[in-house]
Formats: sequence, structure tokens, C-alpha cells
Amino acid sequence: MDSAFLSQVVWGNTLAAYLTAAGLFAAIWVGLRVFRAIILHRLRKLAETTETTLDDFLIGALERCIMPVLDIAAVYVALQSLALSERVGKAISIAWAVVLVVYVIRLAMAAIRHVLEQQLLSRPNGRERMGQLKGMMVVIGGALWALGAVFLLGNLGYDITAVVTGLGIGGIAIALAAQNILGDLFNYFVIFFDRPFEVGDAIRVDDKNGVVEQIGIKTTRIRSATGEELVISNTNLTASRIHNFRRLEDRRVTLTLGLTYGTPAERLRSVPAVVEGVLATRPKARLERVTFRNYGPSSLDFEVVYVVSEREAGPFFAVQHEVNLAIYEAFAKAGLEFAFPTQTVHLRKEA
Repeated sequence: MDSAFLSQVVWGNTLAAYLTAAGLFAAIWVGLRVFRAIILHRLRKLAETTETTLDDFLIGALERCIMPVLDIAAVYVALQSLALSERVGKAISIAWAVVLVVYVIRLAMAAIRHVLEQQLLSRPNGRERMGQLKGMMVVIGGALWALGAVFLLGNLGYDITAVVTGLGIGGIAIALAAQNILGDLFNYFVIFFDRPFEVGDAIRVDDKNGVVEQIGIKTTRIRSATGEELVISNTNLTASRIHNFRRLEDRRVTLTLGLTYGTPAERLRSVPAVVEGVLATRPKARLERVTFRNYGPSSLDFEVVYVVSEREAGPFFAVQHEVNLAIYEAFAKAGLEFAFPTQTVHLRKEA
């Protein structure tokens, strides 16, 4: 090609400079296509044969976040080889900074989400709790985009110190005005990481019983035993005493049996054996002790303690129902009479 033709100047650069920039871009672009088609493809196939999910995440992040940046970087590098005006050069630098910030934030959010998902999946009922990540990622994403905006303002020449100071003063004002909302948000993170309860757990909060249906950023929704929906703020939940029945391995039952005062001593001694015989036929119930506990006002009180191996309330009450009926029938056969409150009134006649 004629050197005189290549020496012609167009918009401050020779045609040779434009060809050099185009060749540089083409070389980088072809190299990236080869890397994607050969190396990245083989890495993806290799990752599919492993059990860990970390390599799958890294390859996915490389495809979705890093490769697009490298494609744009090819254009940026090619343009940097040209003699550009100050205005154009500044515009290209700002565009490059925006691209970097956007993809870095996307990569950071993907990494955080992957870590949180793996943490959830390692827990019991982890898949059912995936919905909680949506609210958490909104908060994390807002914080990351705010940091990215501050970084961009710094690259645009603004005084970041003044901006951060202004944000700090505004943040204090917002925090004072919305301290209850921020408190609920903080306690949402406490519930997420500390796991006092999960969706589907049967819990009792103060005098309220129900099943957790949804854990939100500000409130938690519980379906009560009577059917209505209870909406309780996360702050109130974490400040309360929570009874989580889902995590029960066994349920202990304490039963008081009152017998009449006229019961012979031989029959009283047979009470532990009678109760033991009843519970021995119940595979879900395990007897702990039977003791003659107290001389009551109108009964001889025996305390029976047994354990039911049922977590759910329905099966537990069914076992308790059967045990109570069986004890009643066994006591009737053994001649043991239950006492009821009675009083004897003595009348005295004065002379």
C-alpha cells in the first residue's frame, strides 16, 4: 500500500495509525474467541465432572462478567493507541470506568449470592429458604451500587470527601427517622444467620402459636393455630422468647393420677407395674418414672412421666390420647379408683 496514502491524516491520526489500532483490536478479539472456544470450553467440561460447585461458579463468572469486560477492553486498548483529543479521551476513560464498575459489582453480587446459597443449601430445609435471599440481595446490591457511584464520582473529578460527608450527614438523619425500619432490617440478618427459626417451623412467641410462612426484610408472617395470619416485626421476634417445636426430638408428658384414700396398700404398690404395662405396648412412648408423689387434700397422687417420640403436634396428641384411655382401662381392671374432690363435714351438736 502506498506510504503516502497511509500518511494521510484524518481526525488527528494517520491512516496507518487507524490500521494499527484495527489490527490490535482484531488480534485481541481473535485471541479471546480462541480462548473461549477451546480453553474455556474444556474447563467447563472438566467442571461438570467434579462434585464441588466452586469451579462451576468460577467458570460461569468468567463467562458472564470477565469475558465481556475483556471484549470491551480490546476496544479500549485499540483506541488508546490513537492520538485523541482531551475531550474524547476523557469520555472514553469515563465509559471504561463505568464498564469496570458495573461488571465488578455484578461479579461481587454473584460471588456473595453463591456463598449465601451454599450456606443455605448446607442447612436442613435449605431449598425452602431460598426466597429469603431475594430481600438480602436487594440490600447488599444497594450498598454495592452506592459504593460504585461514589467511585465513579471520584473518577469524574468530584470531591469524594465532600460527597461522603454529605452522605454521612444524610445517613444519620435517615437513620434517626427510620430507626425502627433499620432495626427490623438488622434483625432480618440476625434471623438469617443465627437461624432461631425457619420457614415451616412451628413456634410459640409469647402467647402466640403458629407456623412460620414468610420471613421478610421488616416483618415475619406466622399462620396461627386458629387460622389467622400474624404479622410480627423482626425486632419484636428477636427480642422475645421463641419456642421452636420443629427442633423437638422428644416431647415429655407429666401426668398426675389421683387415687382414692380408701385404696389398699397392695393395690397402690401395683400402680407402677400397671402403668409400665400400658406404655410397654406403645412404640412411640417411653416410660421414665412412676412415683407416689403426694398426699393430696382428697387423693393419693401418683406422678407419671413418659416421653413421646413425635415432633409434630398431631401425632403427639394422638399418642397421648391413646395412653390416657389405656391407663383408664387398665386401672379399672386392676380395681384402682380415681379420686375426685370431696369434703367431709362433721356436725357437732351443742348440749
